[in-house]
Amino acid sequence: MAQTFESLKKYPETSEEMVQKAIQQAAEIVKGNLGDFTESFQSPNTENGFYWPTENVEWTTGFWTGVVWLAYELTKDEAFRKTGEIHVESFLNRIEKKIDVNYHDMGFLYSLSCVAAYKLCGSEKGKKAAIMAADHLLTRYREKGEFIQAWGNVGDPKDYRLIIDCLLNLPLLYWATEVTGNSEYADKACRHIHTAMQCVLREDHSTYHTYYIDPDTGKPSYGVTHQGNRNGSAWARGQAWGVYGVALSYRYQQKPEYIQMFRDVTDYFIEHLPEDLIPYWDFDFDTGSTEPRDSSSSAIVICGIYEMLPHLEKEEAEKYRMAADKMLCALIEKCAVKDKKESNGLLLHGTYARSSEENTCKNRGVDECNTWGDYFYLEALRRRQGKWNPYW
Repeated sequence: MAQTFESLKKYPETSEEMVQKAIQQAAEIVKGNLGDFTESFQSPNTENGFYWPTENVEWTTGFWTGVVWLAYELTKDEAFRKTGEIHVESFLNRIEKKIDVNYHDMGFLYSLSCVAAYKLCGSEKGKKAAIMAADHLLTRYREKGEFIQAWGNVGDPKDYRLIIDCLLNLPLLYWATEVTGNSEYADKACRHIHTAMQCVLREDHSTYHTYYIDPDTGKPSYGVTHQGNRNGSAWARGQAWGVYGVALSYRYQQKPEYIQMFRDVTDYFIEHLPEDLIPYWDFDFDTGSTEPRDSSSSAIVICGIYEMLPHLEKEEAEKYRMAADKMLCALIEKCAVKDKKESNGLLLHGTYARSSEENTCKNRGVDECNTWGDYFYLEALRRRQGKWNPYW
């Protein structure tokens, strides 16, 4: 049976005491991880519940640094600040030497590490690295079609596509315009989201993960999945990127149509939650399925709702606030790591990638913690505390 805002009322709501206890538990785990993950970074996902050290590569390392900065905000413990500043050095080196950056994920990498360092500590190295990352992101902008190319060599016809994840990379561009005065960053971000939402948002308010653009005409061509169950299904994390991405762009652009888009994609997500409120990795699956969950997608949506609340009328805001609080309560009760012997992550029951007949994925990080799930879970707890200055 589909969830409704009315049906959500029967679920327990997050309490202040619950939030504070969850923050304390998370901060203790993060503190315990500094020994292994200060000079190194966390792997994108755990194996058997535990992260292992990696170099600063792939698209995910910014989430661990974001967790560190959130822990610093929440505790004022200088150990977190020291680790965060060491990471900024690494991110500056990475963008200067163009180490593993041939894709669009500069916001995931640099908003949560270097923009955060600049906002929290006035880090000039952080500011420099983040502007360089924004400059690099602009090189992926394609005039023919007006979008930021997700993967592959820029302009390559076989990779002439966008993905919904990129909505979370746009705040880096908006921020770059704010700190440099150069309107090109924000202008191209605006053009990208206009193109993206014309493509990926279906009539039923579900979303495509990936959409190809015709390299000759610049017109939208066709939608597929890269990580969802099938081309016509709604991949839970993709839908979540839509919720949070639209909310963030509304903050910067204040376009009224984004409020309706937010309602559409968020309501779809909520309506397709199973009975325990922990989403499956794809909305093809519902209560009783043996398929794995993806707790990270719920954490992302909670953050997106909290982001949008100040921009909604009081009655509507209360409806969405209630939904976010119920979802957060479910994460705390069913997915939060409460014993560091169980895992060195924060949020259990995530899925990095799940193979299916129609996608090209191999199973990776299935029913494990992942760094973005940890990050968005801790951000959701921080947002639930009250007013917060986002790194996005």
